[in-house]
Amino acid sequence: MGNVLDVLQERGFVEQVSDEAGLRQALERPLTFYIGYDPSASSFHCGNLLTIMAAAQMQLHHHQPVLVVGGGTGMVGDPSGKTEMRQLLDQEQIASNVQALRSQLARFLKMNDPESDNNAAMLNNADWLMELHYIPFLREIGRHFSVNRMLAAEAYRARMETGLSFLEFNYQLLQAYDYLCLYRQYGCTLQMGGNDQWGNILAGVDLIRRVEGAEVYALTFPLLTTASGAKMGKSAAGAVWLDADQYSPYDFYQYWINTHDDDVVRFLRIYTFLPMEEIQELGRLQGADIRQAKAKLAYEVTRLVHGEPAAQEAESASRTLFPQTLFVHVSESVAGNESIGAVLSTALDAQALAQGVPAMALFEQVGLCSSRSEARRLIQQGGAYVNDQRIESVDAVITDQHLVDGELLLRAGKKRYHRVTVQ
Repeated sequence: MGNVLDVLQERGFVEQVSDEAGLRQALERPLTFYIGYDPSASSFHCGNLLTIMAAAQMQLHHHQPVLVVGGGTGMVGDPSGKTEMRQLLDQEQIASNVQALRSQLARFLKMNDPESDNNAAMLNNADWLMELHYIPFLREIGRHFSVNRMLAAEAYRARMETGLSFLEFNYQLLQAYDYLCLYRQYGCTLQMGGNDQWGNILAGVDLIRRVEGAEVYALTFPLLTTASGAKMGKSAAGAVWLDADQYSPYDFYQYWINTHDDDVVRFLRIYTFLPMEEIQELGRLQGADIRQAKAKLAYEVTRLVHGEPAAQEAESASRTLFPQTLFVHVSESVAGNESIGAVLSTALDAQALAQGVPAMALFEQVGLCSSRSEARRLIQQGGAYVNDQRIESVDAVITDQHLVDGELLLRAGKKRYHRVTVQ
């Protein structure tokens, strides 16, 4: 299958490598690598998915993943990329998040395959960090760290003006100690992570060299932004979560099918397992035909994250709402069409609708707008619709007279829909 480093580079996963020649040689035989995950939320988002896909590519090439969910480091908080100190979660919330993240990771990697010799190990660094004795830790680990060098690191230097707590200052030591523990216990010789972790990962490489006299490696992934400059994994509504309860499979599918033309091939390389030959063919599509590549991207990523049935349902709903013209008449889409059920839906009290609901309040209530002021702006800009009819006034009231086959289809802008039923 070739050297996985070539695969990672061809697909766009590699930003920096500590010793490319040494790592390439090490990857000629199976090795153990690890990636750490911050448990500050109960779900991963699309930005995290890049690292998960990299781990899956490594596993496909016979290398063993060690996935560390940071229940211990999460008690401290990583200052990297932050302008202020993270909000600290309590142990109970961190433990709950750790369990949720473990469940998500199990969707993408072999964990308990009896026929596999490289099942992924899932660990919580709280198991060794919470048992540390402070003074022995400082004597054994802290003496290998130069304060001057730490302050020169981007993560710390950027925080010096706004304030860096001593708690956060310890983070690099703890992450480096993770690498040392995993080297000792699992023979781990490669740490991978986002490029904002470059300094922390190199600290671990240096610590292992000093303490064990061993050569280990660091590899970082690019911090992706879209062609428009937006951070990968962010939408107008917030983070694009992998958890279906936090971000529906339909909206997830829409996020990908609305990918900018310039990003499609790049995202196909990173976020799917499609052969490069097929990706190159899709990359040759031009004009309106590029929609085929976007549909392939959306379907493949949704299938990976949410499963085949959810991907099929989201695709069916999308085709219903967005035919070739990317426009649909409510009579064609709502009446008697089951596939539209994949669109987010809200049940409204029939009596309340009979009395009338202000359009601004309704758009806020169903989540198409985050506030009434945002709904007001949407209406004023001509972007709010009920059943394909533009709402002309901010004082408009929606009643049961607007129902079509017992339902309303609200639309914000060109592509965000929400169904309202009555009960």
